[in-house]
Amino acid sequence: MISAGIIGASGYTGGELLRLLDNHSRVEVVAATSRQYSGLPVSRVHPHLQDTDLKFEESMEKMDADIVFTATPHGASMKIVPDLLERGMRVVDLSGDYRFQNIRTYEEWYGIKHEKPLEAVYGLPEIHREEIASADLVANPGCFPTGAILACLPLVYEKLADTFIIDSKTGVSGAGVKPTPLTHYPECSDNVTAYNVTRHRHTPEIRQELSRFNPVRLSFTPHLVPVTRGILTTAHAFLNEDLRQDELREIFRGFYDGEPFVRVVDGMPVLSAVRGSNFCHIGCFEVDDNQRAVIVSAIDNLVKGASGQAIQNMNIMCGFSEVEGLDFPGMHP
Repeated sequence: MISAGIIGASGYTGGELLRLLDNHSRVEVVAATSRQYSGLPVSRVHPHLQDTDLKFEESMEKMDADIVFTATPHGASMKIVPDLLERGMRVVDLSGDYRFQNIRTYEEWYGIKHEKPLEAVYGLPEIHREEIASADLVANPGCFPTGAILACLPLVYEKLADTFIIDSKTGVSGAGVKPTPLTHYPECSDNVTAYNVTRHRHTPEIRQELSRFNPVRLSFTPHLVPVTRGILTTAHAFLNEDLRQDELREIFRGFYDGEPFVRVVDGMPVLSAVRGSNFCHIGCFEVDDNQRAVIVSAIDNLVKGASGQAIQNMNIMCGFSEVEGLDFPGMHP
């Protein structure tokens, strides 16, 4: 049994960490922080978590845990992660502060001066499983990059494509608890909105990870759609050789054979089929007359796109079964 702490536990990702860890047989959550709700029972903020006795703490100063999840905003994690590591705790950071190999890339795309650069492992297990196992600091991937990278990776690895156009549709929970003019119900209901059309901060993250295997050119545009959870990603890949749909599907099946949370499906992935789960479904695999392959992936942005993947990383770091606490299907319909 190990102990875990969650910093920034009052948000959606914090709530998902608490929900998922509640069913983990080898982890006990010993502390959850929230400055806004300090002293309040966790169940007052997360009404689905009625069986916990935890109360929110104001700060991390007294936190003592084997592993800590930092579910904090970009720019905030860098102020607290170094101290946690110095105190002997291992960290899974859910912000973007430690995802980039090049700090200047982070500063350019996030508009934040990085105060405490540290060496971290990018926490996409399908690429970095061995490095994650021995890491003290894991940078949990962004939600869009998770679905996009998994949809493109086999083609890059096999050098079958190097040019991609990626279009993602995301649920409103990806914007966090605090409402904005874009996510206010009258604005996002019955509406689809493209945003950060050519300059979304997840673009260089997708490019960084795919380029580990082969240099790529890619463009990425996200859209907000009126659903609560989920990201449906459509990746357009311009193939370097002729491939049929069945050949393309078999390449993906072979590449992801044995991966516990990636399912290559027949037909089109269904967003509700992964809701609440840590699975990524990949399908479509259609090819047009221009040798443009279309691959579609579906994930839950709060689980495989955030908290579930963080727990998957924790399992690897701690030598647990990778599926511990996460091996359950989605909630379709």
